[in-house]
Amino acid sequence: MNPIAISLGKFEIRWYTLFIIIAFLIVSFLVFKEAKKFNFSKDFMFNLIFWIIIIGFLGARIYYVLFNWNYYSNHLDEIIKIWQGGLAIHGGLIAGTFTIFVYAKKYKVNFLKLLDIICVPLLLGQAIGRWGNFFNSEAHGAATTIQVLQSFHIPKFIINGMNIDGIYYHPTFFYESILCLIAFIVLFFIRRFKYIKIGQTTALYLIFYGIIRFFIESSRTDSLIFFGFKAAQVISIIMIILGLILFFALYRKSKFENLYNEVNEEQINF
Repeated sequence: MNPIAISLGKFEIRWYTLFIIIAFLIVSFLVFKEAKKFNFSKDFMFNLIFWIIIIGFLGARIYYVLFNWNYYSNHLDEIIKIWQGGLAIHGGLIAGTFTIFVYAKKYKVNFLKLLDIICVPLLLGQAIGRWGNFFNSEAHGAATTIQVLQSFHIPKFIINGMNIDGIYYHPTFFYESILCLIAFIVLFFIRRFKYIKIGQTTALYLIFYGIIRFFIESSRTDSLIFFGFKAAQVISIIMIILGLILFFALYRKSKFENLYNEVNEEQINF
């Protein structure tokens, strides 16, 4: 695949960059729309999203570089070349969550409420962002045959794009994108349930994405390794465990306590 989307002389915009920008724009729009229902001000949310993007990007890149330090220690000039790929979603999630925690603490806002607002559209953003990997010919799975890919009813242009140097690979980016889209739709409606509690949507995000990524990672050939284990699978297991603990801890509380869809005046005065 050609990784360049737009080329004007020496000025180039890669598909990877374009899909990330599109993802952030859509996620931001949906976050603003959801936050408005709870009377969060635009300035408050704009500043939060701004810092999430900056620190999240740094976290995603630092995470990736650290796990590939043997390479980057000899190519220091390439550390800043994020447009060529190399952003680890788990690094971004960790950095982004820390940013939200600090921001919520500073303005005395419910931390889990903010996570609930952001995590659902984030799944859609992840589904969109994965297509940048397609054009970079990365984040694919193990080698396979065209017959196997055709049997999965995968669109022809994706199958063609997975022919890299004469070898066909499983489009794990596509599998993850579809699963994230499905998870987005499911959580979008679950978040509307009358008795869903603050934090339970976040818990389900941790469980859903943890499961998705754990199984997707089992087929990927470019996984980051942590003491002989795939780092993404280790993090995914931690996400699933944390999600289960959080969900059932909240479930045990009163049915009418800390409801997500209930506007709390203490949450909207800044």
